[in-house]
Amino acid sequence: MKEKYIMALDQGTTSSRCMIFNRSGEIVSQSQREFTQIYPRPGYVEHDPMEIWGSQIGVAVEAMRRASIDAEEISSIGITNQRETTILWDKNTGLPVYNAIVWQCRRTADLCGRLKAEGLEETVNKKTGLVLDPYFSGTKIKWILDHVDGVREKAKKGEILFGTIDTWLIWNLTAGKSHLTDFTNASRTMVYNIYEKKWDKELLNILSIPERMLPEVMPSKGILAYADQSIFGREIPISGVAGDQQAALFGQGCLSAGMAKNTYGTGCFLLMNTGDKPVQSKNGLITTLAASLEKDVQYALEGSVFTGGAVIQWLRDGLGLISKADETLKYALMTGDTGGVYIVPAFTGLGAPSWDPYARGIITGITRGTGKEHIIRAALESMAYQSMDIIHAMEEDSGIDLKILKADGGASANDFLMGFQADILNKPVIRPQNVETTALGAALLSGLGTGFMNQSHIEKISGESKEFKPDMKEEKRNVLIEGWQEAVKKALCR
Repeated sequence: MKEKYIMALDQGTTSSRCMIFNRSGEIVSQSQREFTQIYPRPGYVEHDPMEIWGSQIGVAVEAMRRASIDAEEISSIGITNQRETTILWDKNTGLPVYNAIVWQCRRTADLCGRLKAEGLEETVNKKTGLVLDPYFSGTKIKWILDHVDGVREKAKKGEILFGTIDTWLIWNLTAGKSHLTDFTNASRTMVYNIYEKKWDKELLNILSIPERMLPEVMPSKGILAYADQSIFGREIPISGVAGDQQAALFGQGCLSAGMAKNTYGTGCFLLMNTGDKPVQSKNGLITTLAASLEKDVQYALEGSVFTGGAVIQWLRDGLGLISKADETLKYALMTGDTGGVYIVPAFTGLGAPSWDPYARGIITGITRGTGKEHIIRAALESMAYQSMDIIHAMEEDSGIDLKILKADGGASANDFLMGFQADILNKPVIRPQNVETTALGAALLSGLGTGFMNQSHIEKISGESKEFKPDMKEEKRNVLIEGWQEAVKKALCR
């Protein structure tokens, strides 16, 4: 058999990547390309859907070329993606009717406020497990239908399709034959009932969204569709799909209740697997669907930090304090602390547990002695503090005292950040040898979906890891946490 590899398409918020894995879960080739971030006005974030598709197929071809891999050697394709980001396109032309509205975008904050005032937040939460927030896809769909001329009329006629990024990629990979999503991505739309596992007619009616524009919802594991022969030269099964955070949870091997991971990417996303029983949060967390080994769904508790690694991009591109992200480690180690400086990077509001879409970023505690090393260290620490807030809420909701935290994502490669996270949590943090567990999760789902891999691969692939143990005195930890909490209060707008 010539098939040797799995292609994982990892479509993220700032870049599109392709990683090609062998049967042992090792990366044999990869390619990555950043794409344009569009900010039409404060709080608005958009992407060009055609640029997303072009960059994603481009890196796929490049990754194959670099390792001299041909299509006959690709067993299957797995897809993982930035979640909630919303695209509407013309069914007949395949062209987007508007830019993708990104998960970070806060343009529907006023609409969410009106829906809350109408008493609909509890309805949304009971059906979807989500809070009523601009983060999710539902109000983004409504915004495009309401603001782009002619689109609502076409949608009523069945001429407009909606999809999150996975759906958009599948549509293009299949040359317009398949309009599909998976459970995990559907659960982020705010119009999918995660308990009945179907699109919710009441919520669709509230948001005036025609159901016929929505994709068919499929399990995360199993053959969903086939990439068209025109794309890679032969039909290849698309057999694993999951939103990026659920893919990372799967890739970290968090497959049973009580296991948790934090992905340090553009945002920070902490998920705890709660098994086949959903847990309703009392602390601003959300209940969502997890990728499962079986066709039956598993549930997870999730807390989201909107601005995680993006604060490092801001240091580089906005302030010019660094030229490369990995310079942050050097600067953080130049000083023993931040000198009392805290950064609350609420660039697009605050997620769990505050859920304040109007919060804005602040830097507090600056003195004449503050140097750029203090600012850089405070930026790194902000990721750990925000993650700590979510973990404490998660422990309270679930009744589970986390013993360890598994970490992945690009920023987890920073040893200072991982050490500080362990210190401020007073819990060990474990980072796998391969921190790219999002793409790995998609590859595992895809391999399992075709039988190219089996469950034993998951256990073998975990590989070596590095453990960061807490080494901070309780008194110091308490002082730092109190300072962080005061800084957050200053950033809140409500």
